[in-house]
Amino acid sequence: MCWLAFLSLTELSLDNPLQLPTTMAQSMAPTVTPAPNFSPEGAAEGLRKAMKGIGTDEAAIIKILTSHCNQQRREIEKQYKTMYGRDLVSDLKSELSGRFEDVVIAMLDPPRLYDAKECHRSIKGAGTDEGTLVEILCSRSNSEIKEIRELYKSHFKKDLEKDIVSDTSGDFRRLLVSQVNGHRDEKAIVDPSLAMQEATELHQAGVKKLGTDEETFNRILCLRNYGQLRATFDAYKQLSGKDIEDSVKAEMSGNLESGFLAIVRVARNTPAYFADRLYKSMKGAGTNDTGLIRAVVSRSEVDLVYVKQEFQRMYGKSLESFIKGDTSGDYKKVLLAICGDQ
Repeated sequence: MCWLAFLSLTELSLDNPLQLPTTMAQSMAPTVTPAPNFSPEGAAEGLRKAMKGIGTDEAAIIKILTSHCNQQRREIEKQYKTMYGRDLVSDLKSELSGRFEDVVIAMLDPPRLYDAKECHRSIKGAGTDEGTLVEILCSRSNSEIKEIRELYKSHFKKDLEKDIVSDTSGDFRRLLVSQVNGHRDEKAIVDPSLAMQEATELHQAGVKKLGTDEETFNRILCLRNYGQLRATFDAYKQLSGKDIEDSVKAEMSGNLESGFLAIVRVARNTPAYFADRLYKSMKGAGTNDTGLIRAVVSRSEVDLVYVKQEFQRMYGKSLESFIKGDTSGDYKKVLLAICGDQ
């Protein structure tokens, strides 16, 4: 299915952070949903008409692609080849350009293949895009990570874990290896006594210790389900008088700090984490277009409704207003359409 279920928004307030359930499937709030009365033939015909002859009807392309979910888009792609003997992605690449093309092509990839491609982009060549690796590996479910690894292997003929090991180092490498193995507990069970025990362990591994025992942080943050982690963070605050995020910032630095903070924030409020990622992609001089596209496309069939709500609460402006100020042309139009601003 392209999406699972909407949660009622009537109980959500912009004045309060979202209180999310432990499991990902219970917090679905997509902006892109399946088209009713779906006709792959009609959609394929519309796309061919938009690209045939002189000029390109970009508005029609945007309308067709953003009004169908990813599964439907892939069916349209197959129907397009059957009807015209042409490859839809190749035709779109020949007609479009720039960031607009990047968004459109990203929308046609299956979500986990898109993740695998983004991980590969982050690793290949000179330098490593650690932020993208953290975002993907620290926010996907066990089954999603397994699929990412399989697609990475089949698409690039390489092992994702081995590539991460060869491209990173130290405690940050160990954090990513833990995440890429995808064995986090995902049961909706919270043990208060375990929360207090592990809050004590975190306290002793950080502020109560000369130096920091990063291994203890890694074990607890990478192993426990999100509900259990939230209980541990609450117990930690009662025990130490400090918020876990403040302790991570005080005890860690660089990529390791970013990785642990990502896990904490995803566990507490996944949409708020992505709202922050989107804000950082657009604030200041220049735009991190790759990060902007990835966050909008990857959350569009998951929880972008909630991400938008958190963005408004956190920054006092709508996500759409930021996109309008930071992008232009068809690139802006397609992002706004994905966000539901038609």
